Amino acid sequence: MTVKQKREQIGGNMALSSALPDNESQTQETTPGKNEGVKWVVVARTPGLAPAQIMADRLKTEGIPVRAWQESAGQSFGLTIGLLGTGYVMVPEDMADRALEILEDEDETDWDEIDWDEEE
Repeated sequence: MTVKQKREQIGGNMALSSALPDNESQTQETTPGKNEGVKWVVVARTPGLAPAQIMADRLKTEGIPVRAWQESAGQSFGLTIGLLGTGYVMVPEDMADRALEILEDEDETDWDEIDWDEEE
């Protein structure tokens, strides 16, 4: 799957979509300092917060600023399905393509082929 196809699968323009229908979206911006704004976009949606945090940690190891979150009501009730149960992984828009490539590479890892007993 190409990065473009992954973007379309996640939500077209990769903008944050919380409780909005799939055809509507919003973005989240922060200011890192001065008058410079940063637009954050969703690069992955997961069933619950835990998988989103794992993906976020993977992206952090590559030096990509990242946020993992879930709607607070969903967290309170322990939901992992539906709008309130969805976990989100967000990165700055200018790093979205790189983040998708990293996550895509992880999807292609064949964990059954790894010899876990082999010492380096």
